[in-house]
Amino acid sequence: MEKRVIPFSPPDISESEINEVSEALRSGWITTGLRVRKLEKRLAEYCHSPAFVCLNSATAAEELNLRMLGIKEGDEVIVPAYTYTASASAAIHCGATVRFIDCQKDSLEMDYQKMAEAINEHTKAIIPVDLGGIICDYESIFGAVEARKHLFRPEGKLQQALGRAAVVADCAHALGASRRGLMAGEIADFSSFSFHAVKNFTTAEGGGSCWKSMEGIDDDELYHAYQLYSLHGQSKNALDKSRAGSWEYDILGPWYKCNMTDVAAAMGLAQLDRYPAMQQRRREIVEKYDEACDSLGIRHINHFGPDFTSSLHLYLIWLEGFDHQKRCDFINAMAKEGIACNVHYKPLPMMTAYRNLGWDIADFPNACHHYENAVTLPLYSRLSDDDVEYVLLCLRKVYERMR
Repeated sequence: MEKRVIPFSPPDISESEINEVSEALRSGWITTGLRVRKLEKRLAEYCHSPAFVCLNSATAAEELNLRMLGIKEGDEVIVPAYTYTASASAAIHCGATVRFIDCQKDSLEMDYQKMAEAINEHTKAIIPVDLGGIICDYESIFGAVEARKHLFRPEGKLQQALGRAAVVADCAHALGASRRGLMAGEIADFSSFSFHAVKNFTTAEGGGSCWKSMEGIDDDELYHAYQLYSLHGQSKNALDKSRAGSWEYDILGPWYKCNMTDVAAAMGLAQLDRYPAMQQRRREIVEKYDEACDSLGIRHINHFGPDFTSSLHLYLIWLEGFDHQKRCDFINAMAKEGIACNVHYKPLPMMTAYRNLGWDIADFPNACHHYENAVTLPLYSRLSDDDVEYVLLCLRKVYERMR
């Protein structure tokens, strides 16, 4: 085939998104307003959650989830070592101590036995990560926090309502994924999503939070608390303040600025209309990737199972027998063919910021092993059949030459 240029993960933007954004711009109202509220309502229905709060990033969503729970200095939050920095940095922003947990030997998910052993009287939250769009084994996670709830020392209304460490899911990759009939967003106590430009569903930048209803907690009051925390603690939002005679407001807390705009929400509304078709296209691509990798004997991420369906966000492969340098050579060879590959993820204990906090990758041998020969292939709904054929042709050529 003639050489092609295949970027790693461009957004799928159609005339629908462009028209919606144009309408928002022409409306005269571009910050948080009715379009954000409409998107929140639709996402709450999609995720089977009592409410959804749209924000400017998944990191903000995760941090607000923790702040709603009252996570603070002296508390501990358990996080997988194999994830992106936002999974851990949100807890650090709250003043909490992060406890990293290694992967399982044959899975990117946390070692749930080690996770359970790490729970102590200071543990206030577990942050599972639905990496690549595959929902974690929440049964094991909830089993562990329930078994150790006698150690839990609740502080504040939400912690008392739960009576155990909170399960605060990082669903950044997982919008639309399901496990045992439950959607991402209705499984964990709290969930955060990313709508960044590289995600399946995008608002350019953006994210959101949702939660499960809890006995003794009013969902409307909790939603209002998120609104306050995301807009400086301001008692009226900009839309309410703009109405004639409604200028006066109060500041109820010295909080944060991480609201979503109506311009971003306009893009999201169009994306949500198109999402089922975009996800179907991803499924078709993943099935072609699976068939090719199986024929080559390349281990790959598994997006389908009898009791789960992934959101199909990332397509990871592992080049068995390759070390770190040979993996880098493979990525460079694919780049020469015009194909941009990536790596998800370098474990956090390998990163400078976390090394400086005292973490050592030697303590996480499984995460290190999964990382050293992992490669992520391009996967997005704009890939044509010819694009997919070209990616797989080059994969076969480069892999067979190098192995």
